[in-house]
Amino acid sequence: MQGSRQKRKPARSSRRKPVSEVDAHLGYWLRFVSTHVSHAFQMTMEAHGVTVSEWVLLREIYATGPTSATALAARTGMSKGAVSKLLARIEAKALLERETLDADRRHHALALSAAGQALVPELAQLADQNDEAFFGHLPAQVRTALVDVMKNVVAVHGLKNVAAE
Repeated sequence: MQGSRQKRKPARSSRRKPVSEVDAHLGYWLRFVSTHVSHAFQMTMEAHGVTVSEWVLLREIYATGPTSATALAARTGMSKGAVSKLLARIEAKALLERETLDADRRHHALALSAAGQALVPELAQLADQNDEAFFGHLPAQVRTALVDVMKNVVAVHGLKNVAAE
């Protein structure tokens, strides 16, 4: 056909940039290990009737003593909504007590119940055992270096949010 122009596809470069393998990325290995460590810990916590996110709040309250939901959200990096839902679940498990601080009932001091106080050290030992199971074979200086590197990545990127289930 006269006057008809066919569009030509650009010629492919004979020198294609090599495509990296998935397992060539540090992020791949961080996620791979993290998934296994987190899953094992999740199963351990759930066997004791709490989720990992609930454990985080229980441990924080144990360390600080009576506190507020707002303070917990700020310290853990969780949203206020997530903290509120988690606290309701913890309270339903009789691990938390609320004390109303003023007449309008909007402000509460959150404290662990006697059952919560007893449970946290037990769960902390299980957390230590989980770390030992995955990282105990590493020399102490390597473990310390890994923690320092992760803290540096958090600081450099300003990471704050913690996933909550």
